[in-house]
Formats: sequence, structure tokens, C-alpha cells
Amino acid sequence: MSSVDFLKNYFDKNKTKLLEDFFTFLRFQSISTDSAYASEVLDCAKWLAKYAGSSGMQVELWETVRYPVIFAEWKDKTKDLPTVLIYFHYDVQPVDPIELWTYPPFEPTLVDGEIYARGAMDDKGQAFYVIAALNAMLERDGKLPVNVKLCIEGEEECGSQGIKSVLEEKASQLKADHFFVVDLGIHALDKPAVTLGIRGITTVTVELKGSNTDLHSGTHGGVAYNPLHALVEILSKMRDSDGKVLIPGFYDNVIEISEAEKKELDLSFDLEEYKQLFGGLPNGGEKNYSPIESSWTRPTLEINGIGGGYSGEGFKTVIPAKATAKISCRLVPNMDPSKITNSVIEFIKARIPEGIEVNIHADGEGAALITPINTPGVKAVKQAFEEVTGHKTSYILSGGSIPIAEKLGNAANAKTVLFGYGLPGDNLHAPNEHFGVERIKLGMATVGRALELIGK
Repeated sequence: MSSVDFLKNYFDKNKTKLLEDFFTFLRFQSISTDSAYASEVLDCAKWLAKYAGSSGMQVELWETVRYPVIFAEWKDKTKDLPTVLIYFHYDVQPVDPIELWTYPPFEPTLVDGEIYARGAMDDKGQAFYVIAALNAMLERDGKLPVNVKLCIEGEEECGSQGIKSVLEEKASQLKADHFFVVDLGIHALDKPAVTLGIRGITTVTVELKGSNTDLHSGTHGGVAYNPLHALVEILSKMRDSDGKVLIPGFYDNVIEISEAEKKELDLSFDLEEYKQLFGGLPNGGEKNYSPIESSWTRPTLEINGIGGGYSGEGFKTVIPAKATAKISCRLVPNMDPSKITNSVIEFIKARIPEGIEVNIHADGEGAALITPINTPGVKAVKQAFEEVTGHKTSYILSGGSIPIAEKLGNAANAKTVLFGYGLPGDNLHAPNEHFGVERIKLGMATVGRALELIGK
């Protein structure tokens, strides 16, 4: 029996137990960005380490400056096999706004074949099918078709500081011939694709302070400089009406994607599907680029959150003491994350009004990543997708970021392959995130077959 048929049949026969295990994984409130959930993140790491080692992989918990990295390995002691390093993460995004969830975010709910829970798609669903595939193959054969190493971090959603702190020390253990990043998606189940690149990222938090307490807006209105006014004035100067970022030097190292490169990619974009899924128009980027080009090949600057003053029910007439903003930039190849971070900080500081104090700190960053089409791992995953789904597989890019991917690939000294079974409507990072049961089965079969092809 082929690995594809075996893993699909294995899922069908063990579906109840597999979903029980997956639901246990999803119940951990592993929100890495909020220290209030620290114990949940640690408990999740311990559970996952035990699960990854349940069928014979050797597992270590690497202590870091924050949350542990799970390192698991299976190595053939009789043959010299290729080594595949596989990366994913066990932490998840916050659930806010909680009132928009139809189902409790940490009590997985199965509806019409979709599992609703925070992290169901990003990235616990994808992590789970990788480990489930490895466990199934080890149970059947007592071995794997290649040497496998797993690197599972708990801070992907907040900058990957933990894994960065141990990367140099652990570099020798991470060496591999191929590097799989299983944290991506496709257009549709009948349009599988291998991802050839992801954007980089840098994030900054800005706090402006005008007074030592909130002020009465009648007594102090027109007298005190409102930090929210100052913040909005500065933020409004960061982009023009055509979507161009106005930070000096922002585009200095950006290289336009060539026509030849465009021909290698599936650049299709369904406007009506976008409007139906997200209830908005895809018109927020630079005006002379298509939505898909803006998402995949252009850098951006976005305001991810603004806070200050009173925003509850009713009205409270105050001039807030403080105002804050969260800003992120998505970066394309050749852009230096540290340089962009510094440029954003300098832009803000140069425009602070007299009497306003500013505190700015960088939260995390990572470089963009591009993989050549002729990489053996890309070819193996492409063939595996086609055998598992029965559909022709194309090449795409992703507008998202995985902060540690570029550094981890360099540490492994391996070519990176980016793939996964996420879909546009999965609501990752949003209320009602979900992942399909069928995609767990397809993911298991795809991972198993790709490893088998690399081992031939």
C-alpha cells in the first residue's frame, strides 16, 4: 500500500482518537504575546513534547529566554538517509474581540466538517497533521523514509525571541538537507500550491504621553495637547492617498518582480470571493499594483491597533494622558528589517510635538524568504500534493510572515519549502478561526508522501 493510501486509511480508522487528541491540543490557551497565559503556553509545550515522542522520536525541551522550543528527532541508525527539518509553532493569537466568536475559542466545536477554535488553522492544525503522520508511519514500520527533525516554537506570534536566543547554540542539531515550514495555505482544495516565498516583518509599539493623568476636556480642551491628536497626526503622514509609504528610504532596496517570475506563479484573484469572504474591497494597497501583487510582492505599513482615552459604552469627556499605536511593516526580499524598524522610529520621533513624551520599542522582526522552484524539496512537495489531491499543483507566494524562517533555514544550511493546507476563509488571527477535518487527512498524506519521495 502506498504511503498516500496508508495515511488516508489510517486517518479514517483512527479518526475519533485523532480528533480527541487534536481537541486536547486546541484547548490549551497558548497565547504567547500575553504573559497572563504563560502557564498555559508551558503546559501546551509539555503536552506536545509528550505527544511528539509517543511513537519513538527522541524529544528535548530547549529552554529559552521565554517559552521552550520542542526539538524532536528520529534518525536511522543503519542507513545514511537525507535529513528533513520541519518547523511549526504551538502558540496562538489572542482571541479579541471575544464577543464576535460564535463558539468558545478554546472549546473546539465541530460544525459541518470544520473545527472552530483559536489556533485550529494557525498553526495547531498543521502541526498536528505533521506529528500524526510521523506517528502513524512509525507505528506501522518502526522507521521513517528519511531522518526527521522537528523544531516547534512557542513564540511565532510575538516575534520568536525565544528561539532566536538559542539558535546559535543549537545550530549543529538543526543541520539538515531539507527544511519544511508547515504554516502556509492554498487558494482552494482543488488548487493546491507550493509557496515559494513569504514577506518579512517588523513591528513597533508607540506610546505618547501628554500629562500624568486624564484631563477634563472642558477645562483643558484647547489648552493641553491631546496625545491622541498627536498620534493621529503622525500616523496620517506615513502613507499617501495612493497607498505609498512615505517613510524615507522605505523602498530603497525593493526589487520589482520580473515578468518571467510572474509567469511562474498563479496570480489569479477572485474579487467576488474576496468580497464575500471578508465583506470589504481589496483596495488598500498601492494603486498601481493588483491586490495579489500588493499582497505578495510589495512592502506595506499597517496600523494594527490604536488605544487611548475612553471607548466604552456612553461617553466620557477626557483628554487621555496617553495614546498608543501598534505598527507593522511587511517586507520583501532585500529589505533589512532592522533598517526599516529604525526608519519608522526616526520618522515618528522627528514629528513629536513639543510637550509630548514618546516611548517607542521594537517588538520583533524577521526577513523575507524566497525559494527556487528547482529545489528538490519543492519538487517532492509538489508531486505529493498532486498525488494526494488529484489536482495540478501551482506555485504561489504568501503575504504573511514567519519571523524565524529565514534564520532557521540558514542555521540548518538547507533549502526551504513552504506549504500547508490553510484556506483564505479560515479566519486566522480573527474570531471563528477554523480548520477542516478533511484537511487533517490530506495534510497527513501529503507530508508522508513528500518525505517518502525525498527518501527515494
